[in-house]
Amino acid sequence: MLDWKTNLYTCWLGCFVTGIAISMVLPFLPLLVLKLGVQDHEELWSSLVFSITFLVSAIATPFWGKLSDRYGRKIMLLRASLGMGIVIFFQAFVTEVWQLLALRAVMGITSGYIPTAVALIAAQIPSEKSGWGLSVLSTAQISGVLIGPLLGGYIADKLGISPVFISTSILLLISFFITLFLIKEDVKPKQSIVEEQPVLPPWRTLISSTRMIYALLLASMLIQVMNSSINPILLLYVKQLAPQLENLAFTSGILSAAPGFSALFAAPLLGRIGDRVGIPKVLFGALLFTVLILLCSFFATNIYQLGALRFLLGFGEGALFPCIQSLLVKHSDKRIYGRLFGFNQSSIYIGNIVGPIIGSCVAMFFDFNLIFIVVAALSLAAGTHLFLAERRLRMLKSS
Repeated sequence: MLDWKTNLYTCWLGCFVTGIAISMVLPFLPLLVLKLGVQDHEELWSSLVFSITFLVSAIATPFWGKLSDRYGRKIMLLRASLGMGIVIFFQAFVTEVWQLLALRAVMGITSGYIPTAVALIAAQIPSEKSGWGLSVLSTAQISGVLIGPLLGGYIADKLGISPVFISTSILLLISFFITLFLIKEDVKPKQSIVEEQPVLPPWRTLISSTRMIYALLLASMLIQVMNSSINPILLLYVKQLAPQLENLAFTSGILSAAPGFSALFAAPLLGRIGDRVGIPKVLFGALLFTVLILLCSFFATNIYQLGALRFLLGFGEGALFPCIQSLLVKHSDKRIYGRLFGFNQSSIYIGNIVGPIIGSCVAMFFDFNLIFIVVAALSLAAGTHLFLAERRLRMLKSS
């Protein structure tokens, strides 16, 4: 029998290293675009270089998820960590911006470590502990994303931008070996879904409610829209609230990371509570709390109020994705976890693309703080849709 706890902590370490590696390079992509000699439309090139990875990943991730259901999750973890490591290594030596764009697109094809790790743990962990386990696993990426930019900034200041990519590649290689030697999995291909079948039939036969699954995927996208629409304009909003502030970039970075710090503490606790009282109750409570904090953020008049509200926001956000993942597990069969979490990750990637566009448009045509009203409305819409889908499912089961 597999030791699911060992795999959980090993996957946590692998996701943590992967989170650091991916987030190390993101803050410096605009600087690299300028370094490559782009003189005209540098904002457009920076946006393309940033978003192309998410766009390609949104298309590729469900395909890798299907293969992980068929051939095993460990081999897909090895593919993702080694593939991304190689592609990021070559990004350190680009001499033209089109080369960087092409490699960022290839990186999207090779991605998929974190959703595959979630699928692996979801298939092995006892159902009564899934809320806690998936919440613990979610803190790995949060921690990595918080540390990554700091580590990348230090390396860039001391050694330059290219060593950031090389260091990222080394970290992903470490993740590869962690996965290779520590993660254990029993692969039984003969028990998998018939290969000749398309993606849709398993969704109909191996889930308890198609409507609930679609509602959860939509919620993932809208929640990520909420997350990603605020960060791109946060620095400009801080500047508006405190025009005389000297350490603008540092303060904006702290405010951007504030929800992550509180989510680290909140996620495992809320996951454990969800296992006791029910995941839907925790999810809807967290969504309502998140909407309330976003509405309060609209009325913030200084950076101290905004900082406090951003920190409180993490106590709600920390429960959202783990609860959604737990409900995906609850309403589906483990034989399709790979493709299911692949589609969920694709929804998040789409939110990563749409969110900055919405945030930039609101900032351009209206006031900065109006974005909090917009994303609060989107979060409320996601919660309402989920509530109706969950209520309909309960009524069908009781009838």
